[in-house]
Amino acid sequence: MAHDFNNMLNVILGHTEMALEDIDPESSVVYNLNEIKEAAVHSAQLTQQLLGFARKQAVTPKVIDLNDTIRSMLNMLKRLIGENIALSFRAGKDLKTVKIDPVQIDQILANLCVNAKDAISELGSVSIETKNIVLDSSYCLNHIGFIAGEFVQIAVSDNGCGMDAKTLNSIFEPFFTTKTQGKGTGLGLATVYGIVKQNHGFINVYSEPGIGSVFTIYLPVQEGELQHRNSETFAKSLCQGKERILLVEDEVAILNMMKRMLQRMGYSLISTSSPAEAVKMARDSVERIDLLISDIIMPEMNGKDLAERIKRIYPEIRILFMSGYTADVIAHHGILEEGVCFIQKPFSRDQLAEKLKLTLEK
Repeated sequence: MAHDFNNMLNVILGHTEMALEDIDPESSVVYNLNEIKEAAVHSAQLTQQLLGFARKQAVTPKVIDLNDTIRSMLNMLKRLIGENIALSFRAGKDLKTVKIDPVQIDQILANLCVNAKDAISELGSVSIETKNIVLDSSYCLNHIGFIAGEFVQIAVSDNGCGMDAKTLNSIFEPFFTTKTQGKGTGLGLATVYGIVKQNHGFINVYSEPGIGSVFTIYLPVQEGELQHRNSETFAKSLCQGKERILLVEDEVAILNMMKRMLQRMGYSLISTSSPAEAVKMARDSVERIDLLISDIIMPEMNGKDLAERIKRIYPEIRILFMSGYTADVIAHHGILEEGVCFIQKPFSRDQLAEKLKLTLEK
């Protein structure tokens, strides 16, 4: 279901973005198109929340400094919670590194801050704090499910209305919400819980009615070479590409949408819905092919096998995989390995532009 839904959302989002490019900005239709785009983006976010809770979200873990990642989010979080709520960040000194997809940190903090905002009626404050911590065996004895070791702690606290014991027992259940109808999906905290568990971490909550809440997350320390978050500023300018791309996608609606999108970006393009035909096109191509963009799960052969065959013809070719399937399905095909370039459907034009640049420069 996630696969089919993601594919259709990608078609809606892609064609809406291209329609917005073509239309007069003063046209009355612009409002309607923006509403369609916003609905598609919101639907994609809901799908990712469900997958995050189910721990089946496709992720690209990196060794990161949480302080840097959180600092890059602060302006967005301030806009999210509004001017009536003060946001502060206390960064832990000499913070150790963790391995997690930075997008998942975005999801965790956005969900926790939105919950804090809804718990504060008028003026209030939200605080984010990080520090290194060691959980010993005695602590773990009193906290079921915790394992001793070195962790980086993220604590998000607010001075909102707080929660009673009955509510605390249910907050991580999917679709549980204390908000009025239409104000929440009940997936925010379930998503946070799923992401933390997917990354072998733990979460603890302390709250009292009338005082506020503290959500404390523990992520295991992971040493390694620090991988900085890639700048997205270049995507806004959408520099015209000059490379030649072989596009392989068995879903015809996605194939046609991507063909138009890539051609608008200036790339030279050959495309097909058949992996076998793609191998023949690669062999017969007079011009060099710089990049293969391939769906992962297709009839005839999967994306990984196709890439291996194309690499025999063009050893230096760059590969970008894409899929609307969940992480567990993709993993069976050996794609989600470190260093592999991958983009999850549905994606926007800017996200595709960013991923293309990163793949071609790799």
